[in-house]
Amino acid sequence: MDTAIRDEVLKRWRARGFHGGLWTDPPGRVWKDYVHGEDELLMVLEGELELEFGGRTITPGIGEEIEIPAGVVHTVRNQGGTTARWLYAYGRLG
Repeated sequence: MDTAIRDEVLKRWRARGFHGGLWTDPPGRVWKDYVHGEDELLMVLEGELELEFGGRTITPGIGEEIEIPAGVVHTVRNQGGTTARWLYAYGRLG
């Protein structure tokens, strides 16, 4: 995803009351059992992430927006063999 598209997504998210940026994870990186007091948005730009939350496991496609509600335990894994780059944002207190 080019910089202009990335910036447009973040701009739209800011208009919805979210704040965030770009995150980069090496292959195999796991963020296990996180909980935030705000809703979280996530969008994969490169690589392959697996998300667990709300009793389900999903592998979002490139450019697919995922919302994780405030207070929900979630795990994010870089399942691919390459670096994963993804947008994240927090907002709307739960």
